[in-house]
Amino acid sequence: MDEERLSHLDEHGYVHMVDVGGKDETDRVATAEAQVSMEPATRDRLFAGDLPKGDALAVARVAGILAAKRTAELIPLCHPIAITSVSIEVISSEQGASVRATVSTRDRTGVEMEAMTAASVAALTLYDMIKGVERGASIDAVRLVAKSGGRSGAWTR
Repeated sequence: MDEERLSHLDEHGYVHMVDVGGKDETDRVATAEAQVSMEPATRDRLFAGDLPKGDALAVARVAGILAAKRTAELIPLCHPIAITSVSIEVISSEQGASVRATVSTRDRTGVEMEAMTAASVAALTLYDMIKGVERGASIDAVRLVAKSGGRSGAWTR
């Protein structure tokens, strides 16, 4: 395959799902993050568990796990893969809360999109849980932090 050709376009320029059938199954891990910016008073209530909708941190963790598992249904060219683990951390930060999602698999393609989807949906869930207290919160800097495994090896931001 020509290295300059886009992998998700066929020889006619049509979008298609890349064939990963010939690739080796390897251990693959990806970590992504998202920042939820909010006022300090809202952050304090979030981490104290004092929000009208209840335990926002637990709900966000479960939402992130579910999102990782459903990524292939949401992102058209993602392959359904056998996820072996998902971990969602919500950490207090100066801006509000930082969501970190780590996803693992042993498969033929990576889990970067699963990690990014998990971090994004967990952040959206936090917004949903705090919006009754602060509508001006925002989600920023959704990004891949690190990935390992597969032909391209390890990468860290």
